Amino acid sequence: MDLHSSFPGIADLKRRARRRVPHFVWEFLESGTGAEATLHRNRTALDEIEFLPSILHGPIECNTSTQFLGQDFPLPFGVAPIGMSGLIWPDAERLLAHAAAQAGLPYTLSTVASQSPEDLAPHIGENAWFQLYPPKDPDIRSDLLHRARTAGFSTLVLTVDVPVASRRERQVRSGLTNPPRLTPRLLAQIALRPSWAVGMALGGMPRMRTLDKYIDSDSALSPTAHVGYLLRTSPDMDYVKWLRDAWDGPFIVKGVMRAEDAGRLEQAGVDAVWISNHGGRQFDGAPASISVLPAIRTATSMPLICDSGIEGGLDILRALALGADFVMLGRGFLYGLAALGSGGPAHVIDILRQDMLANMGQMGLEQLNQLVTNQHN
Repeated sequence: MDLHSSFPGIADLKRRARRRVPHFVWEFLESGTGAEATLHRNRTALDEIEFLPSILHGPIECNTSTQFLGQDFPLPFGVAPIGMSGLIWPDAERLLAHAAAQAGLPYTLSTVASQSPEDLAPHIGENAWFQLYPPKDPDIRSDLLHRARTAGFSTLVLTVDVPVASRRERQVRSGLTNPPRLTPRLLAQIALRPSWAVGMALGGMPRMRTLDKYIDSDSALSPTAHVGYLLRTSPDMDYVKWLRDAWDGPFIVKGVMRAEDAGRLEQAGVDAVWISNHGGRQFDGAPASISVLPAIRTATSMPLICDSGIEGGLDILRALALGADFVMLGRGFLYGLAALGSGGPAHVIDILRQDMLANMGQMGLEQLNQLVTNQHN
């Protein structure tokens, strides 16, 4: 099957994915928090960024390669951490890690993913990143760093924008609990999605495998509690400095939305800042990530990553034009997995690459670093 004929864009994968996963799974993937105003602001703000097309430039060769944190990448994007991605599609973490490694791109494993660093060790490439939700117990903290490093993860990403649990009302309305419980309502939804159901039957319902070893039978965890919140804390700058000393590789802080915070993190020795409003899933009063990017670019010389609302190659170019050095996205890769199975993530990468090339050609740009000179104000 010619995938580009059947699924030329990520929107096509999204439509097919919705038909292949149970309703409660779709709501888990798609939902924001509150009234989902921040989720929608991400899209609106990206659409407001325009470029001037170019004419009469003759044939050009567009180059999508970039360098980030001392590494060469064929494309300026990677796979963002996605908690419990194994709920979206069976074996999601392994399939995403494999696709990213094959393409030479970063893959980020979440602390609350459904597979552990040890599970993924045989499947990651040279650019595997580990995203840390900050444990309050220093022994668990040290052990997680050791496990990630031993498994081959080269870069540490500390997520700082989840000081408390968000209220994702849309997920609650779908009947989803943490951890998932197979109620009659959910079983009825599952019965309508046989491909998903068979995969889950073979692999078992997902759980946060990385955290298994830290939860014992005497824990105060309730049957519906999110185990990650039992372990994590809200970090401060001392926590950041401790991690900087403890981790001997690149160290990124994710969830930055204020320019002044970027300056403090630069002084603390952080290697890069990840601008993110958690895809609209954490705080419904936040601005779009792309809206705060220019001010943070002005405030720091550190490399910058941007995410939230990225849906295509043109969005990636928009973020790069406003000052990002690298872009990450999560939902798009899961659309690909749910729509096409194991071949989906590679197709998403190719869609994004082709979209970037087409739009660079329209603007007459041979290199990504020419983007900043081509904005329409």
